[in-house]
Amino acid sequence: MLSDEELELLEAIKESGSLSRAAARLGKAPSTVSHAARQLETRFDALLFDRRRYRLQLTPAGQLLAHEAARLSQDVARLTQRVKQVASGWEDRLWIVTDELLEFETLLPVIRDFDALRSGVSLRITHEVLGGTWEALLDGRADIVIGATNEPPAIPKLGWHELGVMEWVFAVSARHPLVGAQEPLEREVIAEHRAVVVSDSSRRSQGRAYGVLGGQAALAVPTMRAKILAQRDGLGVGWLPARRVKSLLDRGELVSKRTADPREPNMLYLAWRGDQEGRAMTWWLDRLRSGRLAQRLVHGIDAFVLAR
Repeated sequence: MLSDEELELLEAIKESGSLSRAAARLGKAPSTVSHAARQLETRFDALLFDRRRYRLQLTPAGQLLAHEAARLSQDVARLTQRVKQVASGWEDRLWIVTDELLEFETLLPVIRDFDALRSGVSLRITHEVLGGTWEALLDGRADIVIGATNEPPAIPKLGWHELGVMEWVFAVSARHPLVGAQEPLEREVIAEHRAVVVSDSSRRSQGRAYGVLGGQAALAVPTMRAKILAQRDGLGVGWLPARRVKSLLDRGELVSKRTADPREPNMLYLAWRGDQEGRAMTWWLDRLRSGRLAQRLVHGIDAFVLAR
């Protein structure tokens, strides 16, 4: 590891190209700079400075030393800052997992407000689907999960909060054969047509699939947006978040149909590991539990208002 003075020496020689100009830049006598350069070479038992040319240059070994020493110095500075950060109650990193039901756009204002705190906490935001959301918390792949469905599982020291209820609509494309079918749609009639489902991201089990009837063909897609687009294009049928597809329904690109077996609304949960509450987690939980933001998360954004 080089001292700050030694790093400054290497940088000064590299930039100026001569001992005299480096000395002037450092505010030292040329003899002092020359002696320090030779001491550095003796210390590493390597030729660090090419003195054969008119312009003094770093040798490949000198360039490597300058580059790696600067990188290590930055790493030490970052580590020092992170140690102070954790000692003051902030986490080193906060991992947030959202269920795919939620749109990432709803979190953008929260992220901006958190950045304004200049806490130094590194945020990681990923998403899971259905059982994979709870599983992420259970397996330690999340500190906070947002929008998880079904009842909270048995997880030691689990904290949870009800965000609100998501309403569903059974929708088909305006070009789909079920548009003209008699309502309410019976299970047998629906089962004759392919369902579109978002793939459960659970790693521990086969996962769940809402809205697929026994013997019904299914098209599995990676996201809720993909499911909406597939159904809009007549590639299948299924249940969709009512608020999220309102504009498509209003424009007639999707048509809602009553079914003999309506889908119950889903409670969406905010959950966290109660044994790891630092300042960042506390801040996020306070914001996410606020009524206005919780409502926005549950109701979502109609991303198809301008879509054509």
